[in-house]
Amino acid sequence: MIGDARLRMAFSGLHPIRSRELRDRFGGASGAVVAIERGRVKASEAIRTNLAASADQRRSELASLGIDAVFRGSRAYPDHLDVFEDAPDILFIRGILPHDRGVGIVGTRKCTAYGLELAEAYGRAVANAGWLVVSGLARGIDGAAHRGMVSVGGVGVAVLGCGIDVTYPREHRRLGDHILEAGGAIVSEYPPGSRPDGWKFPPRNRIIAGLSAAVVVVEAAKTGGALITAVKAAEYGIPVFAMPGDVDRRTSEGTNRLIRDGAFPVLDADDLIEELDLVYGLSHRPRKEDPVDQAH
Repeated sequence: MIGDARLRMAFSGLHPIRSRELRDRFGGASGAVVAIERGRVKASEAIRTNLAASADQRRSELASLGIDAVFRGSRAYPDHLDVFEDAPDILFIRGILPHDRGVGIVGTRKCTAYGLELAEAYGRAVANAGWLVVSGLARGIDGAAHRGMVSVGGVGVAVLGCGIDVTYPREHRRLGDHILEAGGAIVSEYPPGSRPDGWKFPPRNRIIAGLSAAVVVVEAAKTGGALITAVKAAEYGIPVFAMPGDVDRRTSEGTNRLIRDGAFPVLDADDLIEELDLVYGLSHRPRKEDPVDQAH
C-alpha cells in the first residue's frame, strides 16, 4: 500500500534530520527501510525493532488511539507547510488541523509574571481577531498564549515535541483537551508513545514556524526553542515580532536581540493586532469587542 514505508519510517525513532537524509540518499522511504534492514546503514537495535512492525500494525495502533497520520503531498496536509523543504514527511494529528495559517506565539518556559500576562492577552487578541493561535503547549509563554485563546473560544494548534498521546507537561492535559473541544488540533511528527526527550524539541519549532503567517516571541533568553522558531520563521520569509524588555533581564535577551536584528517590536495586545494587520493584513473577521455593522 502507498505510504507503508513512510509510515514505518515515521515510527522508526530516527531524528527527523537523519530520517530525511536517508530518504534522500536512498530514493525515498522504501529504499531507506531496505537499507537499514540490510545493514547498509548503521542503526540501533531499537530503530531496527521499530521498523520490524508492519504498516498495518501501525495503522491499527493509530486507529485505536483516534490519531490520524497525514502524509506530505496529500490533500489533508497543509499547503503552507508543504512548501518548505524540511517540512515533516508525516504529521500525526488529533482533532482537526485547520488549513488556515495561524499566528505563532512562543517564548521561554522560565518567564516572568508580566510575560505570562502579556502572552495570555496576545492569545485572546489573536483569537478575537479570528486567527489561529499556534504554539507548543509548553510551560510558560506557550501555555499562557493557549489559555488566552481558549478563554475567548478561539481555535488553535499545539505542536508537541513528543507523541500526541503523551501529555507533557502533565498539568496541560486539560488545556490540550480545550484546544480539541474548540475545534483545533494537537500535532506532532513523532509517533504515539514518543517520550519528550530533549533532542525532539528543536525540530518541532520549524513546524510551529511553518504553520504560521507570523511569529510573536514574548520573552526568551538568548538561546532556546523560541529563538529557534524565530530564526526558522525568518528563514522561511515569515514576519517575526518580539516584545522588548529590560536590557539586563535574562528573559529579554533573546527578544531584544531579535529586534536589533530586524524583528518588529510589539507592545500591548492592541499594538500586536495593528502591527499584524499592517505588515501582513491577517485580519478576516471583526474582533469581538468591535461593533458589527448591521447594514451589511
